[in-house]
Amino acid sequence: MSEQKIEEQRTPKTLAEFLESSPPATLALISDLISKEWRNGAHWYFFAAPELHLHCGNERCNGMRVFRAVKPPRSADVPTSDYQFLFVDYCCSNCAATTKTFSLAVKRDGDGPPGNAYKFGELPNFGPPTPARLLKLIGPDRELFLRGRRCENQGLGIGAFVYYRRVIEGQKNRIIDEILKVSQKIGAPPEVLAALEAAKAETQFSKAIDTIKPAVPQTLLVNGHNPLTLLHSALSEGLHQQSDEVCLELATSVRVVLAELSERLAQALKDEAELNKAISRLMQAKG
Repeated sequence: MSEQKIEEQRTPKTLAEFLESSPPATLALISDLISKEWRNGAHWYFFAAPELHLHCGNERCNGMRVFRAVKPPRSADVPTSDYQFLFVDYCCSNCAATTKTFSLAVKRDGDGPPGNAYKFGELPNFGPPTPARLLKLIGPDRELFLRGRRCENQGLGIGAFVYYRRVIEGQKNRIIDEILKVSQKIGAPPEVLAALEAAKAETQFSKAIDTIKPAVPQTLLVNGHNPLTLLHSALSEGLHQQSDEVCLELATSVRVVLAELSERLAQALKDEAELNKAISRLMQAKG
């Protein structure tokens, strides 16, 4: 373990904060790493294993839930000189089906609760879940997008940016098709539908976006902005002119806007479907 990296992260974190929010390959000072117990005339130091608040994707939960450690490590004294390597399993306390496993190295700092912890990784992977609607929108490029997500989770900005740009440019027509469906549902003018069709035929992403700037339905705007214009402005940044940190910020922004667009597309089509069902039921009742 690199002592220099510990010095760079001397601001203490709680163990729960570290496990919940720190990406893999992170070494940090933990304020409450261990708990101390008196056994057989001596103090023993154990990994604290706090409750965590994590996302549970089980259909019974589908949200943030409390996770508790399953058989937390208590078989060995947490040392002060060398790191102890641990696999710590957590389970959702609500559905009791979703699990999370952390791979860690820990070392206590003296006689108190603080210590150092290094996160090798976790399973499932670190980071919030990718919405199913977003994965459906990008379709064939799902694996490329998830690679970009892993890069983003690990702070690899240039890698995440490249993957996200490739996905959006590669799935341009698929995204425009979904916008076209919404436009047809709301009865958009023929010239708007024609502009969307023309954009699909355009090979350059930037020209395609320019073609359909006024054609995006109001219901799909993100805080009043055309989401495709927002994506284009981020993706048009010169990759070689930016630092990894700037690329990471841009990549995160691209993902957030794309996720919001996928939600708005799905909601717009769902609302229309529900309206058609309601009208059909009322017409049947009238008959």
